[in-house]
Amino acid sequence: MLNPRQVVDYALQRRALLGDVRAGRVGPEEVCDAGAYLHRAARFHGTTVDETCPVCRKEPLAQVSWVFGESLRHVSGSARSGADLEQLAAHHPEFTVHVVEVCRACGWNHLVRSFVLGTGRRQRRGPRTAGG
Repeated sequence: MLNPRQVVDYALQRRALLGDVRAGRVGPEEVCDAGAYLHRAARFHGTTVDETCPVCRKEPLAQVSWVFGESLRHVSGSARSGADLEQLAAHHPEFTVHVVEVCRACGWNHLVRSFVLGTGRRQRRGPRTAGG
């Protein structure tokens, strides 16, 4: 079971941006700019949510969880499933998760929320040796 800490919700920022798109102050091409890597992550690691894209209104959105943290080493900066998050949270002291919503049709993408997961305990290092 996940116990997120330091949760930040970006709903107000999203709402303001979509208002600017609808008012014509921001063009759709400026917000529908998901790159190939994000599209692939949405297809293979994304979770489809019960919300249609607010820009093109063609397809349900996918949410992708990206993990970042020093203790994650090579895993840091990658997209992960919910099961992966649970496993990482059980074995690493602390890392940040960024949840991004993505439209596979038009490329809309926006940060939905971020939070911290992990055991909260510092990893112990091996014993120090003399002279090193």
